[in-house]
Amino acid sequence: MTCDWRAENREEKERERVQNPALFIRTHIWPCGCSSAEVLSVLGLPGRPGKPGPNGPPGENGNMGIPGRDGRDGRKGEKGEKGEAGVKGKLGPTGKRGERGVRGPGGKRGPDGECGDGGRPGPPGPLGKKGDKGQRGPLGTAGICRCGSLVPKAAFSVGITSSYPAEKEPIKFNKVLFNEGGHYNPETGKFICAYPGIYYFSYDITLANKHLAIGLVQNGQYRIKTFDANTGNHDVASGSLVMFLNPEDEVWLEIFFKDQNGLFAEAGWSDSLFSGFLLYADTNYMDSLAEDYA
Repeated sequence: MTCDWRAENREEKERERVQNPALFIRTHIWPCGCSSAEVLSVLGLPGRPGKPGPNGPPGENGNMGIPGRDGRDGRKGEKGEKGEAGVKGKLGPTGKRGERGVRGPGGKRGPDGECGDGGRPGPPGPLGKKGDKGQRGPLGTAGICRCGSLVPKAAFSVGITSSYPAEKEPIKFNKVLFNEGGHYNPETGKFICAYPGIYYFSYDITLANKHLAIGLVQNGQYRIKTFDANTGNHDVASGSLVMFLNPEDEVWLEIFFKDQNGLFAEAGWSDSLFSGFLLYADTNYMDSLAEDYA
């Protein structure tokens, strides 16, 4: 109870010190660990300020402060006098190439240089006028004559060994009497042109027991037609034609009307004939042929 009282006494003294800061309080701590406070005296009123003492020694310089803000620019001063020329600086880098200027007037002609090398030959000039006729040269060596090889040959004359041939197809005259150049084919009954030029064709046909309607054909087109009636006796039908042929043209005879194929032939005779030959060849063809031989 003594410690509790002392504790309450101490709290009361602390409240008084807080309310009156001028009190001087002494605190005592007991062996039990408790403490007590006693008020010893009351502070008096502050006296008058004393006279100022002498100035102390100057203190050491403090650290440099942070730089202040820049002040405002001053007014522009008056223009000064022109200074002396400075030392010439180093040559700067070359600038970009400027635009091409106007061409200046031509200078004076310089001295003539040394002669250069000769140039290449120029193109040939125009043909000059025809010169005078020269003297006749010596005779050359005689050439080989090929005159016979340049003459085109085409001629044939053929007979037949069977009577009454079929209609609307070439009559096959299978008995060859003459065939210069081999241009008539007895297997087909056709003459095939080898040289362009003018040709002559003819036929003499014996007929018996039937009428005869026969025609000369070139490349499928009738050039002439002959009709002969049967009179009860042997008769002869004939025809001829001159015409121009180109290479590969074909010429033959054929019956052009049904049941009028009265062509008659005896096995041992040549009484039905078909003939043709070249009168003359085309001159342009012969000229080109001569150039090929040359």
